[in-house]
This record gives sequence, structure tokens and C-alpha cells, in this order.
Amino acid sequence: MEEYKSPVLGSDKEHIRLSGPTESDNIVNGYGLRAVIWTQGCFTHCPGCQNPETWDPEAGVLVSVEDVKKELAGLKGQTGLTFCGGEPFNQPEACLEIARYVKKELGWNVWSFSGFTYEKIKKRGGKQWEFLKELDALIDGPFILSQRDLTLKFRGSKNQRLLHLKDGEITKVE
Repeated sequence: MEEYKSPVLGSDKEHIRLSGPTESDNIVNGYGLRAVIWTQGCFTHCPGCQNPETWDPEAGVLVSVEDVKKELAGLKGQTGLTFCGGEPFNQPEACLEIARYVKKELGWNVWSFSGFTYEKIKKRGGKQWEFLKELDALIDGPFILSQRDLTLKFRGSKNQRLLHLKDGEITKVE
């Protein structure tokens, strides 16, 4: 694993820290047949989180964004990409590069999960907002164990929203 230190986790567009291998043929993290990128590092630490192994920002594997793009280009039959975690918005530059690539070069739609709300990301601005503007959908908000609801599609708790987006603006809420 290449050594990489930054005051902002994954703050460059050339590297991304992943918690595990890229998935393909996934049907539980968005509509259609999807690839899923599992980002490493989350500071929210939601009680009851299904992925606590992704919290440590120093764990996982640092890979080049170019290698991720090549891997995604080799996948067949996918219609979209979903960023999961960890917290994808802790690595906005790398996620932005990958999102732009799959939309332009592969024609896929792009979704992301985030423990941050849409409003917080928009207010923060910067690269996080630029990444959000590339998304077709965002599942936002932290997982809240007391609001857990297994009947919700693509969400774990009632506070979370499935936001359909166009150029960063909400077009529909599920």
C-alpha cells in the first residue's frame, strides 16, 4: 500500500482510499445493475452502522484513480456506479474524477450515499459540492438506529432521503 498523508482524506484527484474491492452486478445500492465503490474513512460513526470497518481513515488500500477507471471500464452490463462507504464526501476530488469519467465515457448514472445532508454539502461548497453536482441521486443523512426501517428502498433509517438530482438541484425526493 502506497503511503499517503493529507489534512483532508483523499484530497487529491489522483488517489482514492478504498475499504474493499469494487463490486459489480450490485442491485441493492441503486436502480439497475451497478458497480459499487467502497470508500474508506468516516468520522460520523453512526451507532448501528453496517460498515464500521470503513471508519478508520488510515485503513483500507490507497489506489490510483486511473486504476479505478480502468477497472470500471472493464465491467460489462453495468448501468450505474454507486459510491458507498465510509464517507465518499471525505474524498471529493477523487470521487469527482471517477464520477465524471463514468458519466462521460461509460454513459452510466452515478449515485452516492452520505452521512452528510444535501443542505450541509451545498452550504460547504467546494469540491464536495462539485462532486454532488455530478450525481444523479444522493441518499443523504446519517443512519439513526432508533429510526431504522428495513422496508425503505436503498435507505436504512427514516431520516435518510433518496434525492434525485440534476446539476446539483433536487428534482424528486423518494
